[in-house]
Amino acid sequence: MSTHTNVAIIGAGPAGMIAAARLTSLKHSVIVLDEQPQAGGQIWRNITHTTSGLADILGPDYTAGASVAGQFAASGAQHLRGATVWNLTRERQLHYLHQGKSYSLTADAVILATGAMERPFPIPGWTLPGVMGAGAAQVLLKGAGTVPAAPVVIAGCGPLLYLICWQYLRANVQIAAVLDTSSGRDIFQAGPALLGGLAAFKDIRKGLSMINAIKAKKIPFYRGVQKLRINGQSSVRSIAFEHQGQTHELETSLVLLHQGVVPNTQFTWLLRAAHDWSDTGACWIPKTDGWGRLHELDGIYLAGDGQGIAGAQAAVTRGELAALAVDAQLNPAQADSLANRSVPLQSQLKKDMALRPFLDAAYLPKRENRLPQDDTIVCRCEEVTAGQIRDFVRQGCMGPNQAKSFSRCGMGPCQGRLCGLTVTEVIADQLNVAHDQVGYYRIRAPLKPVTLAELACATDSEN
Repeated sequence: MSTHTNVAIIGAGPAGMIAAARLTSLKHSVIVLDEQPQAGGQIWRNITHTTSGLADILGPDYTAGASVAGQFAASGAQHLRGATVWNLTRERQLHYLHQGKSYSLTADAVILATGAMERPFPIPGWTLPGVMGAGAAQVLLKGAGTVPAAPVVIAGCGPLLYLICWQYLRANVQIAAVLDTSSGRDIFQAGPALLGGLAAFKDIRKGLSMINAIKAKKIPFYRGVQKLRINGQSSVRSIAFEHQGQTHELETSLVLLHQGVVPNTQFTWLLRAAHDWSDTGACWIPKTDGWGRLHELDGIYLAGDGQGIAGAQAAVTRGELAALAVDAQLNPAQADSLANRSVPLQSQLKKDMALRPFLDAAYLPKRENRLPQDDTIVCRCEEVTAGQIRDFVRQGCMGPNQAKSFSRCGMGPCQGRLCGLTVTEVIADQLNVAHDQVGYYRIRAPLKPVTLAELACATDSEN
């Protein structure tokens, strides 16, 4: 028989760690599965093993994760490090890889704390060697203290753009230029949303201090750039753009791109869960209730940025809310008091998300950077261009799943992670219909590559 537990949590980031700590304190058996060797997720990666010098570079928002990681470590929850979940069924059965073998696990409740992923940034040249996501660069910094040796150009929009610049300055990395696709007009038009964000004044001040730190170093800072293009043959040679009606080209061997993060929805699509298209975030959001329960799926919950982007502190609060809901499911005597028990957390979540409407309005990625030119590659795995997708639509293609039949778009190792949003948007734009009408890829297991040898060694239990 396969291993059974009260609660299986996929992901050991902020939401997953706190949910595990709370549920073990309520006497539930908990197994946490995470691909990384240490807890922390992407935002607090390596938090339990970082050095004091690196912690100082990364800043207080990063070191705040030590408290949650400490609670998780002391909780007694079983933590399967280096475990890759490649399948999850609606009946709450998980299949995962661990130390070269495949195992299965069943649970009374499952919490998906799989977080967010960087949004695709399909511009000409984005597949060239020497182009990285800013989030990937942060992973190298947090995980190994690795920083660029050569001057770097950072381009895109969103809070992480300023954060990575600030961290690089503290690490003495040479930044050649910052190319911000958001404009002063975007910030001004988002201004009214700040009225509801005054509760997050500390976060506003923090963001302004980062921007001021960049300007104080006299780093070339271009706001409102358009028509980004990365040039080169075998690797990056330069990046070109328009600013205030003039064309510029900067020589560089390294470009970091970023235009925000979006919920990682691979598991929820695999489960055939209901999703809504968010115009404010230009992404898919799984349907959940106030505690993170997925609609029409018994005993499966979301916690953290998988519910919608809100940041680390909100992820912790959402993790606690999900833990309360799971406790009420497993302990029916607590069900009637769930609403009352959650009141302080719901109030805290409102504060955690106070700044989100402003950030969504000010840093919504530009249409030209979400709907690429015809010659730009959309599907990196199968090298399918935006022009090919548009041509498929002219031939009768009505959605991403049909695009697979035309070109294998979305059928590579990444399972559509890097092209899914773009393909949906390109098809919806070409057909001039709503994104919900176009839909998304039909995600199937395995979510991650599995070898025949690993499947041949499949067993029900690690014990």
